[in-house]
Formats: sequence, structure tokens, C-alpha cells
Amino acid sequence: MVTCLADGLFPDAGKATVRLLRRLGVEVDFPDAQTCCGQPMVNTGYLDEAVPLVRTYVDAFADYDHVVAPSGSCAGSVRHQHALVARRSGDEGLVRAVAETSPRALELSEFLVDVLGVEDVGASYPHRVTYHPTCHSLRMLGVGDRPLRLLRAVRGIDLVELPHAEECCGFGGTFAVKNADTSVAMGGDKVRHVRETGAEVLVAGDSSCLMHLSGLLSRQRAGVRVAHLAEVLAAQEGIS
Repeated sequence: MVTCLADGLFPDAGKATVRLLRRLGVEVDFPDAQTCCGQPMVNTGYLDEAVPLVRTYVDAFADYDHVVAPSGSCAGSVRHQHALVARRSGDEGLVRAVAETSPRALELSEFLVDVLGVEDVGASYPHRVTYHPTCHSLRMLGVGDRPLRLLRAVRGIDLVELPHAEECCGFGGTFAVKNADTSVAMGGDKVRHVRETGAEVLVAGDSSCLMHLSGLLSRQRAGVRVAHLAEVLAAQEGIS
């Protein structure tokens, strides 16, 4: 599941995910019928409007063993919000379909560590890196230290701890629009901690958080670039 944000704005994260999985021997398919998982509607209270998107999701991904997403946010929506939308629809068939498909949705690090059983994915990334654990991956999915275990196994990486890492970056989807001042203040705190590490690259598992923080880092001319976890794990010798 490429996610809307990767498809529309950050395709390199989606491409890196496919490249990495294929390198690890996974048969990867991309169902063209997929579209938004419905998270923006659910998060803003439009559950009825999310029903067609949930129907599309279960139809598109019904025949797959696992659905891997480069996003804790979208994987969390499928696993925890689709059932709520299905029950509200009153369609028992949809409720059953969601019960079958939702548990198969996994954030990338979950799939790599829990399903493939790997931590060393053969990556090489000779840069000073700090990692931001995004809220949905941390709190909704409970991915724990899986991303860090994967990063620690990357050759050449200088992984430095991010102070107050578990604090929200302030993006929160529509929260950043409806509460812009608060969002920017939270992001400012996060960026300050990033700069304290002296990292060249800020890594996270959600392009949405990286988009928010990249904008703040750019405005401050911080000299820190951002990269999706998939891009780091897909990188090999001579490819950054």
C-alpha cells in the first residue's frame, strides 16, 4: 500500500520500499485499484464518507498475504479504524471483510522484523542519522524499537539518539492546518532537538511527519535533510 502521500508527493519512499522488499526475496504486487485508506475522513469525523474507501481497500487487498505500507499512520488506520467504519455502515459483509483484511496491514519495520525475521537488510548508509518515532507507529501500532534495530544494523551509519524522541512533532494531519500555531511550536521543539544531535539526516517512518519537519528545518537553514526509513534501508554501497 503506497499511501496517498507517497503516491502524490514522496514517491521515492514507495519505490524504496518495493526495491528493499524485492531485494529480500519478497514477491511484491501493487494493486492499481488501491486509493486512500480513509484516515483523513475518520480523523475529522466523516466516518460515513470513509465507507467507500474502506470497501475499495478490502476489495483491492483481499487476496494478499500481507499489506506492507511505508507509513505507521496508514497501517494504523487500516488496523484500528476500518473496523469502526465498517460497524457504523451496518453492512455485516463489510464487517467480515475488514476483520479478514485489517490484521494483514503492517508498517514496514513490522513486516521486516516480525514476518521476514531480519534486522540486517544489507543496507549501507554512511551518514550521521537521528531517528524520530512517529506517533501512530509508536502509540497506535506499538512498533517499539524495531526501526532502531534495523537502523543499527546498517553499515557505515552513525546513529545518534534524538532527545525527547517520543514527543509529537506537531503535524497530526489536519491538526497542522486547524491549529497551525501549536503545530509549528511543537515542530520547533522537535527541530531544536534534531539540531542538537548534529545529525546530517533525520529519519522517520512516515512521510507526513518528515514533510512537516523538513519545512521547519529548511526555513531555519539547518543543513539537515530528511529521509524515509525505507530509503535508508534500501540504500547500498555508493547509493545514498
